[in-house]
Amino acid sequence: MMKIKGVIFDWAGTIVDFGSLAPMGAFVELFSRHDIDITIAEARVPMGLPKIDHILALGQMPSVASAWEQLHGRAFTHQDAQTLLLEFEPMSAAAALQRSDFVPGFLAVHNQLKTQGLRFATTTGYTRKIMLPLIEKARALGFHPALVVCCDDVLRSRPDPMGVEACLKAMHLEGHARQVVKVDDTAPGLAEGLAAGCWTVGVAASGNALGWSLEQWLAAGESEKIQALLPAVDLLKTAGAHEVIDSVADLPLAIARIENRIAQGETP
Repeated sequence: MMKIKGVIFDWAGTIVDFGSLAPMGAFVELFSRHDIDITIAEARVPMGLPKIDHILALGQMPSVASAWEQLHGRAFTHQDAQTLLLEFEPMSAAAALQRSDFVPGFLAVHNQLKTQGLRFATTTGYTRKIMLPLIEKARALGFHPALVVCCDDVLRSRPDPMGVEACLKAMHLEGHARQVVKVDDTAPGLAEGLAAGCWTVGVAASGNALGWSLEQWLAAGESEKIQALLPAVDLLKTAGAHEVIDSVADLPLAIARIENRIAQGETP
């Protein structure tokens, strides 16, 4: 039976930063510095896109676009997004490092799958400036992916498959996308996996779609968790996830289900 040979992980909300909380505060603060109020919920809407595209999408939201035009006498432009990105990167890097702890269970799962011979790479919507401290910390803790593709490392980032294709090459799995799983908590991140021909696994509890901190998650009752997860699971399934799990701690179960589907003749 054809087995899964590789896993491509996302970062925030998937393997670090339970709840994907670091980017949200930074986006809210960024626009607040420019006298525009956005909510956490609004900041989450474009999550998973490269950060320049995320800022541009926020700037084009009707309420933000209107406020920007009132303040500046013109529409929000791509150049405005570029300027804000330069301001955002150091803020986001600090926030990301503060919330860079691995999602519970990740290292154990990584080590288990590594022992079974699986290979690993990663993609992220973060820029390389934001990611460098996280990469160094992850390496110190024992996570050494074959490649980390940041959104500004490739000509076309998510939802384009270019980043995933670079990961396949780094893992020496070119031409074997059907034996690789992309694990992500956002629609754009799942889309890049699908576009490359990979299986996809959505993470619901630790990700952007739910947006709870680890403390909130641990304090909630089972019925509360089940109800809260329904829209998150639906969003990930609608985005094309072949399997949906609470967090990466459950990834071996998802891989087993995918290998059963492969045995039944299914393809991504």
